[in-house]
Amino acid sequence: MDSTSTIQEQIREKYGSAARAVAESDNVLGCCDPGLRCCDPVTTNLYSAEEKGIIPEKAVRASLGCGNPTALIDLRQGETVLDLGCGGGIDVLLSAKRVGRTGKAYGLDMTDDMLALARENQKQAGVTNVEFLKGEIENIPLPDNSVDVIISNCVINLSADKDRVLREAFRVLKFGGRFAVSDVVVRGSVPEEVRKSMLLWVGCIAGALDENDYLAKLAKAGFEDVSIEPTRADVVEDARQLLTNAGVDVDAVAPQVSNKFFSAFVRANKLQAACCEPGCCAPALAEAKE
Repeated sequence: MDSTSTIQEQIREKYGSAARAVAESDNVLGCCDPGLRCCDPVTTNLYSAEEKGIIPEKAVRASLGCGNPTALIDLRQGETVLDLGCGGGIDVLLSAKRVGRTGKAYGLDMTDDMLALARENQKQAGVTNVEFLKGEIENIPLPDNSVDVIISNCVINLSADKDRVLREAFRVLKFGGRFAVSDVVVRGSVPEEVRKSMLLWVGCIAGALDENDYLAKLAKAGFEDVSIEPTRADVVEDARQLLTNAGVDVDAVAPQVSNKFFSAFVRANKLQAACCEPGCCAPALAEAKE
């Protein structure tokens, strides 16, 4: 099994375990053991009381993200939204309510247990304009130019082929579409022991891109108006327990990683089609003939 497949299997097992823990527990405080990221401080206090009040409790408890992308993007009535790595469905359900009955929200996840939990949360919420899809974010099972907005919550950094993820995101976005994701980003060099830890890949740390690399990859995929806005500083300190469980001496590496990892809101646009797409040059050509 190659390294990419190994990473995917580790992620599938980790997040599947988290979904099962939430689905099987009736105790809000008992949803996760200390080894699961949903108990890590980096994931807390991301959603307002109002947001938590309109979605099922288990959708909140299954949130393993590092941000709240739905709070940072302007979603409009009638739009189609796609959440990459939707987990228990919290961001999908929030998006569905904002785009209204004339809009639609898709959630994509590769983990059966998470999809089962997400569909149960959808049922409990009584939201009908939602569809959960099984698949990998490197191979999005939707047609070209089919969604208005792509969101994601601390998932793209888990992929071992981020270039392919961004190309796929660009492909399925409509012209004029928006890319608006929360992710963990790194600023500067990182100790090799952190990069090599499989558990930290699953915990959204070791797979984080350097901010300049992230911007460059977005541009390479075709996006424009790319930007990265820090939303939560020094997530390594927040994730002290996760690092310790992975065998990392946090105090020893702290001087090398302090303030280098941060949660961020990553934005980009797929600009409108150029004039000479089929049909759009007719007015210009007519004027030229005159």
